[in-house]
Amino acid sequence: MANPVKKLSYEEVSEGDEAPVVSHALTRTDLVAYAGASGDLNPMHTDEVAAKQAGLPSVFGHGMFSMGLLGRALTDWAGVGNLAEYRVRFTKQTWPGEVLSTRIVVTGKGEEDGRKLIRADVELLNQEGEAKVSGSAAVVAG
Repeated sequence: MANPVKKLSYEEVSEGDEAPVVSHALTRTDLVAYAGASGDLNPMHTDEVAAKQAGLPSVFGHGMFSMGLLGRALTDWAGVGNLAEYRVRFTKQTWPGEVLSTRIVVTGKGEEDGRKLIRADVELLNQEGEAKVSGSAAVVAG
C-alpha cells in the first residue's frame, strides 16, 4: 500500500510555531550544477574571471536556487502537494561558502475556499543571520 500524503494537522499548529530548519552550505559545484539543470547560464554564477571583471567579489548564487531551498523546506514540513501560495523577494546575493538556513514561522490560520490554510513568514538566512530571501507562504492542512 502506498504511503498517504503527509499533511500538517490544523489543530496542532499554532501561531508562532516554527518548521524544522533546513541548512545547506552553498558550493561552486551547486552553482555549476544548477546552471546546467536550469539553463541559466549567466556567467556571473559560474565564471570567476567574468564576475570579477564585472566588479563582483566572486560568482554568486542563482536566486531561484535559493528559492528552491526554501520551497523544499516548506514541502518537507507541509507535505508534497500542500503548498497553496509561495511568494518571495530576493533581498541579498548568496555567495559560495555561505551556510544557508531556512526560517518558517506560522503567522496565522484560517479557512479559505473550503480549505484549512496555515500561513507563514519564510526566510532564507546565511550563517550571520542576513536574510537572502524573504516572503510568505500558505499551506493546506488537514
